[in-house]
Amino acid sequence: MPRPDRIHATSVSISTNAPRELAQFYATLLGVEVAASEDARPGQPESAGWAQLRPVEGKLAMTLNFEWDQHYVPPVWPSESPSGHRGDQQVMAHLDIWVDDLDEAEAWARGVGATTHQHQPQSNVRVMLDPHGHPFCLFTG
Repeated sequence: MPRPDRIHATSVSISTNAPRELAQFYATLLGVEVAASEDARPGQPESAGWAQLRPVEGKLAMTLNFEWDQHYVPPVWPSESPSGHRGDQQVMAHLDIWVDDLDEAEAWARGVGATTHQHQPQSNVRVMLDPHGHPFCLFTG
């Protein structure tokens, strides 16, 4: 069976319990604006809703969607969880963010709400956690 002519990956969707808040964190981190946002639907908590960042030349190469998940649990990374329980939520994906200077980018990320993960497996990568616990990597090279 031939591949369809029009089949393109366009975005990454990130689950969280406060999507508009997390979208604002990444917008600030990357120097872009939140392009679209929806409030919580009737019956949902105020923190629910949806938000989107769209590509901006030199700052963001893909669309990022932030979606509300009423059962969101922050992921555990690396795969061996600190509690030792195999049932803990594991990371399924993470963002890689290219930077010129790791120290400068790490300081900026921390200043806007990220934390530096205690486990740093490579010298040219800084593993960070966003305010909702998703890991992302700052990297050079």
